[in-house]
Amino acid sequence: MGESKVKKEEKVEAKDEKSEIVEEIEILSGIDGKNTNLWWGAFWGIMLLAFATRFYEVMEPVWVCWDETHFGKMGSWYINRTFFFDVHPPLGKMMIGAMGYLTGYNGTHPWNKPGELFEDHPVWGMRGGCTLLGTFIVPFAFIAVWDLTRSLSASILAASLLLFDIGMLILNRYILLDPILLFFIAASVAAMFRFRTLENEPFSTRWWVWLSITGVMLAGSISVKFVGLFVVLLVGIFTIGQLWDILGDMNKPLSYTCKHFMARALCLILLPMVIYISLFYVHLSVLNKTGNGDGFFSSLFQTTLEGNKLQNATVAGELSYGAHITLKNHKTAGAYLHSHHALYAEGFGAKQQQVTTYAHKDDNNVFIIKRWNKEPLNITDPSVDPEIDYVRNGDLVRLEHVITRRNIHSHNQPAPVMKRLFQITGYGENGTGDANDVFRLEVIGGKEGEVVKAVVHKLKFHHYFMKCVLTTTGKNLPKWGFEQGEVACNPTLRDPNSLWNVEDNYFPKIENITLADMAPGFVSKFIESHKVMLQGNAGLKPKEGEWTSKPWEWPVNYKGQWFSAIEEHRVYLLGNPIIWWGNIVLMAAFILTLMLYYFRSQRGYVEPVNKVVMRETTVSATSWMFLGWALHYFPFYTMGRVLYFHHYFPAHFFACCLSGIIADYLIAEACSLVTSRGVKNVVFHTLFGLVLAASAYGFYLFAPLAYGMEAKQGMGRESNSTYHQIHWLDSWEF
Repeated sequence: MGESKVKKEEKVEAKDEKSEIVEEIEILSGIDGKNTNLWWGAFWGIMLLAFATRFYEVMEPVWVCWDETHFGKMGSWYINRTFFFDVHPPLGKMMIGAMGYLTGYNGTHPWNKPGELFEDHPVWGMRGGCTLLGTFIVPFAFIAVWDLTRSLSASILAASLLLFDIGMLILNRYILLDPILLFFIAASVAAMFRFRTLENEPFSTRWWVWLSITGVMLAGSISVKFVGLFVVLLVGIFTIGQLWDILGDMNKPLSYTCKHFMARALCLILLPMVIYISLFYVHLSVLNKTGNGDGFFSSLFQTTLEGNKLQNATVAGELSYGAHITLKNHKTAGAYLHSHHALYAEGFGAKQQQVTTYAHKDDNNVFIIKRWNKEPLNITDPSVDPEIDYVRNGDLVRLEHVITRRNIHSHNQPAPVMKRLFQITGYGENGTGDANDVFRLEVIGGKEGEVVKAVVHKLKFHHYFMKCVLTTTGKNLPKWGFEQGEVACNPTLRDPNSLWNVEDNYFPKIENITLADMAPGFVSKFIESHKVMLQGNAGLKPKEGEWTSKPWEWPVNYKGQWFSAIEEHRVYLLGNPIIWWGNIVLMAAFILTLMLYYFRSQRGYVEPVNKVVMRETTVSATSWMFLGWALHYFPFYTMGRVLYFHHYFPAHFFACCLSGIIADYLIAEACSLVTSRGVKNVVFHTLFGLVLAASAYGFYLFAPLAYGMEAKQGMGRESNSTYHQIHWLDSWEF
């Protein structure tokens, strides 16, 4: 995609010839043009229409829609400084919280479920702020295409496809991360291609400014959602191409290429990293109060949260036999090892006492750690003077449940849910069981014989005979198990969910430590936050009965998504089918154009310079947009997590830009077949107008999906419904 110096010179020479079809005009100072007023008129016309369509009745419906229940709630937690867990980086939620705070919202709306009325809570700033950012996607597309092609008509077409797309409109009118993410992705692309136009002004002030803006917008993209990495990859490929061209300029020394590399490393790598880390510092500093996200993080992490029970807690620092302990699992949202008097149900392994995980503090979480062949003294008896007998790495131990006096036990019976694993039960009477109660304790990364420490050491319990590890499966038991977490013994010894740490540790003779003294610093919390987010993302699986979508369905607009299903005002996320299906046709036209371009080049066809330059410009511009589309679309085929229709919209941004460019090229090619200048203008304006009119007509037809469908007008699939005329596919649910 890099352009040789010779080709660039040819483009300059052909500029006057090309202007017969597409006029060059000015966007910013430093660009020569012929019709500045026309450019600005088109730009502001697009801007006004974008604002009008996005902000029209933006506070309708007056209740929580779809995922607003999550992100509105998270915005409230920022305002109240309440800690929570989410699988995405923090910037988008912080911005939503800031929007609400700056417009008078105090973070008190409960956001319990979709359909819940806002009542007198002033959430207009949050919804309006997200809508504002989503509005700018349209002008960003206009500017990006202009900088790639210098074609005003291509810029208008690309921006109009996004402007008149009902799906993009709907997604950008609610309190969601999507409009914020799309804002940063579109801004990154616009800034990147603006920087591309300054390649003849290296190291000038404007050059540095646009390179830095690109880095800032990349930081914003990755700080909203991890899928922002795709636009980072796009800019990375673009940068490599630029550096390769610079390296090939034999008139410049190698040090000149190194200087360019260092500038890009500073603005596109170091600057985004500093911004990203700084945003996490703000995030972790603001959310300093205990909340429902505490349990997803380690015991030490929780000591940093104001109001958490562990913040001012004291525990025995080292572990002795006879100590009363609780064991917390290191899995994301890891709960406590737990048991109770209830037995496993008939047909679910041995009918012995249940052992589960339980997320809340409870007396049934407490166990006594014992030597495998010796009963410890009762440390709760004031008449007993127990001696310290340290538990060490590699010891053989038993775990006795304090309340029921049964030992943690495993045997050759299948676990109740994950049948390929072995069952874990509570077994024995008054602390006496059998040899299947014995486990070998391992301190991860510890030395043989090292004394086990509370909280800080990660532990594994290896069953001595079954050669499996005590683990949690992430599955819940049926109702007879109170839907608590399943505990099993896994023969796969490297199971990441088999890590535990001692949280509570009571032994009267061992000096207590204050957990707050071991509180981790920012770097440790930053690293742990990412581990938890990545595990959480990987664990996003569809729930039973939940409808999801597949990537192949997205480009063809196969099925939409309900945003509001309440009868008074129904909103259904669906793309404008004229635009979406047109994108598929125009993408095929791009592939044919690309093949024709390389075929003609290989065969050495001689053509007018203006046609060659236009085709090269089109191929270069559409290739970048196709790469952006592919990077934001195809990776979803490899993801095991739950997927939804709205995941396609970053790719859709690039598809619309590509369609605008290739449609403009095809119109210009059609005009070139006509010799008369007057007829050529008629053909151009007719075809150009048809594309805009078709897009606008699709917007007109499907506008009720965005601005609200009333129940009295029926469902689209009903033949007597007002909306039946636009129910083109049976898979559309409205």
